[in-house]
Amino acid sequence: MTTARRGHGARQLSEPVGRGLRRSWEVSDVLFETRTDFQHLLIGRTAHGITLFCDGERQSSEATQLTYHEALMVPPMLLAGQVRRVLIVGSSEGVASQLAVAEGAEIVDHVDIDRAAVRACAEYLPYGYTPAELTAAELGAGPVRVHYRDGWEFLGAAEPGYDVIVIDLPDENDDPAAQHNRLYGKEFLDRCAALLAPGGVVSSQAGCPTMWRNDTLINAWQRFTETFGTVVYYGSDEHEWAFLSGRAETGPPELAARLGKANYRPETIDTDALRGNTVPPLRIRASGPPRPGA
Repeated sequence: MTTARRGHGARQLSEPVGRGLRRSWEVSDVLFETRTDFQHLLIGRTAHGITLFCDGERQSSEATQLTYHEALMVPPMLLAGQVRRVLIVGSSEGVASQLAVAEGAEIVDHVDIDRAAVRACAEYLPYGYTPAELTAAELGAGPVRVHYRDGWEFLGAAEPGYDVIVIDLPDENDDPAAQHNRLYGKEFLDRCAALLAPGGVVSSQAGCPTMWRNDTLINAWQRFTETFGTVVYYGSDEHEWAFLSGRAETGPPELAARLGKANYRPETIDTDALRGNTVPPLRIRASGPPRPGA
């Protein structure tokens, strides 16, 4: 839903943040807006800098995108035995691909169904792919290879051996027409797990830990703990989202100990953050016990 304030040049976006709750974004300048084959897309200036909205929901912003993307990528890259081959499903901005390459990935398959969204992000966002970088990735001229395909179909034909698989999509919802919901289900998670190399990790944006919006996180926690021997929760202490990583092998994650040996040094995560932010909220832990080693 969008409304225009009378007597003011700014545009207001009303974003749902839970049942019966919305927050209002003041967009001072709309840089790009379209309806693609899959979603409504808007990129504009807000108090958080240039901001990306998909179907009325904020996906990333100039001020906080690194906090989000590091919380998405750093824990699974630390948990994995190695980071040479990476698959990213969604994450239109391209930052996740860049972080994987910075960690040392030799091949990054970036799969996104919405070509128009990925290209608009490269054109208008001051983070992620530049237009030149995206063109190279579309041609496969470098470590990043962009595939404009449905994630479900891509996994069906993909060769096993990924060290890290990341699912970064808009939040799961109860809209039966939302095609991305199936990429959160147990069957899709099993497909991802089947493509992992030994010591490989599957990670997903898993929702919000706040008690008025934690249904999707509880569902994701239960799926991950049913699928993997080791499950790691990471709830960003400076953002509103949580992430889950899973690997087949059991054993202590030891993320903090591995941070000092990583090639990529995050700006928003340190060893104390890894120790403190990997404890799931009580409501999440109480929803279903993880397997030994989680």
